[in-house]
Amino acid sequence: MDGIHDLGGMQGFGPVRAEQDEPVFHARWEARMLGLASAVLATVAIPDDEFRPTVESIEPARYLSSSYYELWCEAITRLLVARGGVTADELAGGPMNALPPNLSAMLPMKPEEVVPAIAAGASQARPGASAIARFQAGDAVRMRATFGAGHNRLPRYARGRLGTVERAHGAFLVADRNAIGDQTPETLYTVRFDARELWGPDAASGDSLSLDCWDSYLEPAS
Repeated sequence: MDGIHDLGGMQGFGPVRAEQDEPVFHARWEARMLGLASAVLATVAIPDDEFRPTVESIEPARYLSSSYYELWCEAITRLLVARGGVTADELAGGPMNALPPNLSAMLPMKPEEVVPAIAAGASQARPGASAIARFQAGDAVRMRATFGAGHNRLPRYARGRLGTVERAHGAFLVADRNAIGDQTPETLYTVRFDARELWGPDAASGDSLSLDCWDSYLEPAS
C-alpha cells in the first residue's frame, strides 16, 4: 500500500507498545462488528480483497484517529452503500427502503454460521490454474520500488530491497487485482530478507523476515 495507511517502518509514530493482558475485545460492540463484517462479506458477496483497499481509502486524519474496529465499521458501511445494501438517508435515521433485487434474494447468515465461516477461511489458491514461475528457491530477487496509483500489498520498507526466494507456492489470485475484479492468478513466493537489508545496521545481526509476494512484485536481482 502507499500513503499514511502503511505505517510499517515509518519514523515519528513512536514504538509499538503491547497492552498487558490485552482482551480479545475492548467492548462488546467490537465483537458484534467482527461478526457483522464477516456476515456482510459472505452474504453481500463482497470480495475479501475489496475490504482492505476500502479501509485504506479512509481519509488520513480520520484513519489515524480511529480505532481498529471503527475502521472496520467505516469500511463495511462504505461497501454496503456502494452495493445498495443501505443508503445515506437510512444511515441518517430515515425510513428503510427495500433492498435491490440482487441483494434481497440473498439469505442472511445465521449467527451460528459466523464462527465456522471465519475458521474455514477463504483461500485464494488456484491449484489448477496456469501461472508462470520465473523464480525458484535460492534465487536472489529485488522487490519492485514503485507501483503507481491503486492498492498494493508490498510494505514500503521492502520496496527495492534484495531478498532470496525460499519457496514457490503455485498459482494464487493477486489481491491488488482481485479487488478490482481481475482474477488472473500469479505464482506466489515466500521471500526472505536479511533484517539489515530492510532496516540498516541498527537491526540485529542474524535476524530475518519473510514475506509472501506475487510474481509481479519481484525482479531479478541483477
